Amino acid sequence: MKNTIFIAAACAVVCLCGCSHSQSVTVSVTNPLDMSRSGEMVEVPVAQVFKQLNLPDTAQIVIYDNKAQEVPYQLTYDDKIIFPVSIDANATADYTIQKGTPSIVNAVVYGRQYPERLDDIAWENDRAAYRAYGPALQKTGEKAYGYDVFTKSVEELVVEDRYAMELDSATRAQIAELRKAGKKEEAQKLQNSISYHIDHGNGMDCYAVGPTLGGGTSALMADSSIVYPYCYKDYEILDNGPLRFTMKLTFNPLTVKNDTNVVETRIIQLDKGSQLNKTTVVYENLSQNAPVVGGLVIHAASPDAYSYNAEEGYIAYADPTTNAKADNGIVYVGAVFPAPLAEAKVQLFDKPAGDALGHVLGISNYEPDSEFVYYWGSGWSKYGFEKAEDWTGYLKSYAAEVRNPLVVTVKK
Repeated sequence: MKNTIFIAAACAVVCLCGCSHSQSVTVSVTNPLDMSRSGEMVEVPVAQVFKQLNLPDTAQIVIYDNKAQEVPYQLTYDDKIIFPVSIDANATADYTIQKGTPSIVNAVVYGRQYPERLDDIAWENDRAAYRAYGPALQKTGEKAYGYDVFTKSVEELVVEDRYAMELDSATRAQIAELRKAGKKEEAQKLQNSISYHIDHGNGMDCYAVGPTLGGGTSALMADSSIVYPYCYKDYEILDNGPLRFTMKLTFNPLTVKNDTNVVETRIIQLDKGSQLNKTTVVYENLSQNAPVVGGLVIHAASPDAYSYNAEEGYIAYADPTTNAKADNGIVYVGAVFPAPLAEAKVQLFDKPAGDALGHVLGISNYEPDSEFVYYWGSGWSKYGFEKAEDWTGYLKSYAAEVRNPLVVTVKK
């Protein structure tokens, strides 16, 4: 059986009570913290609920809060019912599940692979968007080890349209013809009109990754050196909205000290309303304990814009974007760790890698055949986080929540 280093999750403890059938099931959710929690996703087992309701697994259900308002939900790949809750500080709220036809829920979480853009996998929710680089990019020789961040400033899904616009073949053919004809200004204007590196009103790609951990990637360390994962090898999308996106990434073997066939897998999960992705990492064929990190790249334009607290369980950085003078705002990146860190620190490169100076790292101890669970993600100064203190405050609260999970009890 696998051990789990960090068990706490955003909706963790489930107690199952009662075994007889009934017309409704009550889900009681208790908040143990002295702060209110809103929009946090909870999970209950599908089988338990359907058994208590005496329903076949093809039946439909509806969920209501204590004000008789319908609550959206999703059935996940791992046989959970998930739905968002709002709980006052040190309070309990009840939700009712019963047979019925649910209202249509607009998807605010979505992702897919983009083979038309070098096998990118990009995904988003109503708060932020992210990208992981794929095999086709690796074949070009470009080194991009970490997660990329797409900013957004609207709740609607935008990434699909961004790729469609950026890669539009007809417009790109026009641009090429204009350049061939020497009409450089017209060509650049048309290029700017389709580029996702420019904000067209809903956000943009203005974050630099390069040969670094980017916006929160995990990695093992050997003798204080980061063993960088390259682009993913295989992927599987497990959930695709409307409230949760989940995917599994598998990577090519790594050499970690004397182990030459260390295979990393990641389960990445992004929920509606969250700035952060929950990520569960497993390293197979590792024979000895090793430090494992979650890291954020530090760029030369803002060499001191980081903060961290090992005891509180977070690391943060205010990234100046790829062009700090272009009024692109600040991209806030961070990671949260459910259990106390062994260490949090800044580790600089021996020499800069382009404009990257090093990383701010959260360091934990990884045991073979265990799981490393942490959360990483981003915010934007043009969408809810005006200053760095707003972002670190969010990370601190998030860390408190995953370390003090909501207590969920399913009753007949």
